[in-house]
Amino acid sequence: MKALVYTGPHQLEMRDMPDPQPGEDALIRIAAVGICGSDMHAWAGHDDRRPAPLILGHEVAGEVIAGPMMGKRVTVNPLVTCGTCRACKAGRDNLCPTRQIISMPPREGGFAEMVAMPPENLVEVPDGVPLEKAALAEPLACGWHAVRLGAHALDIPLSEAVCVVQGGGAIGLGAALVLRAQGAKQIIVSEPHPGRRAIVAAQGFEVLNPMAQDAPRDVDFVVDGVGFEATRAAASDMARPGGVIVHVGLGGGGAGLNIRRMTLQEITFIGTYTYTKQDFRDTAAAIFDGSLGPLDWTEQRALTDGAGAFDDIAAGRAATPKIVLIP
Repeated sequence: MKALVYTGPHQLEMRDMPDPQPGEDALIRIAAVGICGSDMHAWAGHDDRRPAPLILGHEVAGEVIAGPMMGKRVTVNPLVTCGTCRACKAGRDNLCPTRQIISMPPREGGFAEMVAMPPENLVEVPDGVPLEKAALAEPLACGWHAVRLGAHALDIPLSEAVCVVQGGGAIGLGAALVLRAQGAKQIIVSEPHPGRRAIVAAQGFEVLNPMAQDAPRDVDFVVDGVGFEATRAAASDMARPGGVIVHVGLGGGGAGLNIRRMTLQEITFIGTYTYTKQDFRDTAAAIFDGSLGPLDWTEQRALTDGAGAFDDIAAGRAATPKIVLIP
């Protein structure tokens, strides 16, 4: 099969790679695969968990061409867990100590023509839903999981909360869409890129430029979809006493939190990682029934143009929150 292979920092090459050997798994012909921030992190050489050479990409949808669910159009939960450990049995399978994810050894990723996955990781896509939109289930599920955990910790209903989302990329915009779908009325998205601000505003959200405007104060619920020192510092300063911060982004570093203020003001901080199987299924259902809106804010490019897409994202030339590659 043809695949876009990460060969070293800032290097991607189209190569002929061995076809996956599915065994008892389903073999999926990939129709769409999104570029994630973690793919960008690995491409830049900043992720030791993803050593070159490796096929990146884990936001996948396609059609099963062999094995279980043959002939079905599916979106793929890329997180493979054991199903038997304490975390899995408690419904927190995203914390499984032996979890694997495609795009990280030993599982190759989705920037390719095919991938093999266990059938329990597949969600069937209705005929009327384009697979390019179904591929958004993975990034949107990250926001779904974060909002679910944060809302549980919040001392008021989401409908009464002032919510700020940091970042207008797919994770941040997705979290804002989830907040709205789950009843939040006051949602502000903070994003420095003017093109992304325009896209976020077109979805009906209030936007602010953190480089030019002061951050709100006394915020009930903060979603950090970026995860840099500056966004963590802003989040811990803007949250009200008793407020909640959910941290989704993995931009880098460990500094930024105002620990003294968070302690004295009893601000809850929740680190969130990916999603549970139920979160993924719930997100997919919300995509299929239109609860998360038209999802018309992506850009599609050919997989063969993937290296250029990475360059454009890194250089800030891509305003769209998500580039979806088509093999």
